[in-house]
Amino acid sequence: MLMLKLAFTVHRNRIVSRCLTPCAAALCATVALWAAAPGASAQTPASGKIPNLASINFAWLALGVHWFDPPAGMGRGPIRQDPAHPYHGNLDGPGQVTPDIGNVKDPILKPWAAKQMQESNEEVLSGKRGLPFAAQSVCYPGGIPGQLLTPAEPFYFIQKPDQVWMIWQRDHMVRRIYLTDKHSEVVKPSWFGESIGHYENDGTLVVDTIGLTAPMSFLDWYRTPHTEREHVVERYKLSNDGNRLEVLVTVEDPDTLNEPLHMIQRWRKVPNPMRETVCAENNGDHFGKNLFPIPQAAKPDF
Repeated sequence: MLMLKLAFTVHRNRIVSRCLTPCAAALCATVALWAAAPGASAQTPASGKIPNLASINFAWLALGVHWFDPPAGMGRGPIRQDPAHPYHGNLDGPGQVTPDIGNVKDPILKPWAAKQMQESNEEVLSGKRGLPFAAQSVCYPGGIPGQLLTPAEPFYFIQKPDQVWMIWQRDHMVRRIYLTDKHSEVVKPSWFGESIGHYENDGTLVVDTIGLTAPMSFLDWYRTPHTEREHVVERYKLSNDGNRLEVLVTVEDPDTLNEPLHMIQRWRKVPNPMRETVCAENNGDHFGKNLFPIPQAAKPDF
């Protein structure tokens, strides 16, 4: 419902605002954490220290809905808000809350990607759409790496000898990471692709993902698209006290981007038991705002 989505936006903005101070404080630690990180490759497994990511007693809650910048000197950071349409959140003082409008003039974007983003921006700015597409608010999987930006509700790990599972509370979406050093010879595109990974000696979990479906899948809340040539490498690392989790993400897609993107997301540990959160119940366009519909099957499964 529209009111649910507006409340979702308010909650999202509160998360961002409350986390500005701790996230800024963590920036210096981030530089030291990732300065020596290798390039986009996860093909050489290591039998390293296994971090304690999984428990029935805690979960991981995002510290923001937009990507943080990588350490200086690492390369291009994430797409940002269009400076012609500054972002104004609920806690930014009096004024109208504004939507996420990506900077389509960013030179990293291929022309087709910039054009698609511009069309999405114009839909929202003209009022044709009441809200821009956001996977988590209309019951779509977020794709990789977009799913890592899921706000307000936590996710959980399950660590097995041969796999790592990431389970989001919202719709209980599950991503499986196979602890091996080789991708399948043939990978059928899917929402979360095929992910392989390994632990490094310092406890970093390195994940390499290919085979990602492209339609309705985006890199961020600015609706930055990608193609099926997208290749994502994630490096997950716990803070020294074990209460923070950070991932350095590298996205390569030569058909969409003129160079790789390097981005960071952060979570804090929370003592949340897993709850059942169903997205699709009564989630309709009840106020005639031309919202994006939830996915619906074209035919019954049986």
